[in-house]
Amino acid sequence: MNGEESAMSQASKDKRDDAQDIRAVPYMERTRQYYRALGYEQDYVWARFDDVPFAPLAKPLAAVRLGLVTTASPPGLGNRDARGVRHVWSGEIAPPPATLFTDNLAWDKESTHTEDRESYLPIEAASALAREGRFAGLALRFHGVPTEYSQRKTLSEDAPEVLARLRADGADAALLCAL
Repeated sequence: MNGEESAMSQASKDKRDDAQDIRAVPYMERTRQYYRALGYEQDYVWARFDDVPFAPLAKPLAAVRLGLVTTASPPGLGNRDARGVRHVWSGEIAPPPATLFTDNLAWDKESTHTEDRESYLPIEAASALAREGRFAGLALRFHGVPTEYSQRKTLSEDAPEVLARLRADGADAALLCAL
C-alpha cells in the first residue's frame, strides 16, 4: 500500500469512528428522569397530534411572505400579566432586537449559549434569503410564543392568538424558531 492509499484508508477509518461517536440524545428519557427527580409522581405527557394542523403552501415559496415565531421572551419579560402568566407577544423586524430574554427557558446552558440572537430569531439570515428571491419577504413583525407545560393553554389560547397575528401581518407561512 502506498502512502496515498494509506492516508485514504486512515481517513475512511476516521470517518467510521466519528460516525460511531454520534449518538442521539435520549431527551425523552432524560425528561422522565428529571420529572421523577423533581418528585412528580407521573411522567411528563408529551403532546400528540393525530391530525397535524399543517397545510401545503397555497402559492410558490418565492411568492410567500414569511412570519417568524420564537419561543424567547421580550427583554424585561413584558409578555407577563399581573399573575405572571406569559402570553403571546410581538416585536418589530426592523430594527431587529439586539437580544431577547431566554434565561427563563430550559436549554443546555453548560454546552451552549443564547448570545447570538440569530440562532433563535434569524431576522438577518431570513432577510438575506428574501433578497435572493427564495421567498417574497418577511412580515413586519415577529411573534413570541411562550413555552408552556399546558397543552390546553397552548392549543386554546396561544396558538390561535399567534395565528391571528400572523394573518393580520399578511404572513402566508410561519417559521417556528424554537429555542
